[in-house]
Amino acid sequence: MDKLAFTALASINNQANMRAQITNSLANVSTVGFKDTFSLAEQSNQIKGEGMNTRVLPGMAKQEVINLSPGALNMTGNVMDVAMKDKTVLGIQADNGEVGFTRRGDLRVSASGLIENAAGQLILGEKGPISVPQGQLVSIGQDGTVMGKSPTQVGAIPMNLGQLMLRDASEMPLTRRTDGLFQPLTNEFQGKDFPTGPNPVSLVSGTLEGSNVNPVEAMIKMMDMSRTFESKIKTISEIKSVDESGASMMRLPQ
Repeated sequence: MDKLAFTALASINNQANMRAQITNSLANVSTVGFKDTFSLAEQSNQIKGEGMNTRVLPGMAKQEVINLSPGALNMTGNVMDVAMKDKTVLGIQADNGEVGFTRRGDLRVSASGLIENAAGQLILGEKGPISVPQGQLVSIGQDGTVMGKSPTQVGAIPMNLGQLMLRDASEMPLTRRTDGLFQPLTNEFQGKDFPTGPNPVSLVSGTLEGSNVNPVEAMIKMMDMSRTFESKIKTISEIKSVDESGASMMRLPQ
């Protein structure tokens, strides 16, 4: 009887991770470029020790892999807003100096003249952060080329300011870092740049990509999980009742 109770309790504990993932997805439904994940699955784990190795408890196999399916595209008309196509990701310099990646494309020029996104994360070019001379009008090409032009000089030739670090992640599974950025799942490239895949990288200027989270689907998962939680609590309660009844019947009269 205790095995059933332990199994139900272990499953309830595992559901905490699933609830956290779904809650995070729902909280980022409106976040620019947010990507949902394929990450959690229950599996049976045999508990071994002295005596009989018969107890099997449900465990959570957690490996968060970014789902790079596209979100809805929203036209903004802002030349520094970009939406990445297919499995293209954009390089970011993390706060600890490592290289991370994102699909967030709401770019701007910071007070220090460097290109960043609206979250204040520094955008990387192929040769490091991209600096924009003061007063330059910036445009971004489909291949990630950043051009600058003086608005006061009529007929001035645009100046090449750099190339965005764009990578094709079609053959490189990505996971989410603690700071929310993406990084390769393989240890070899974690916190580093990785070789781009076989598909060409490209983006659309003047457009932002929305989250790819389906709020209706996420809410249904949350409701299903609530019903499962209630059934397991009921199972534990019934086990306790049966156990107490059995103990009462076996109790010797005084």
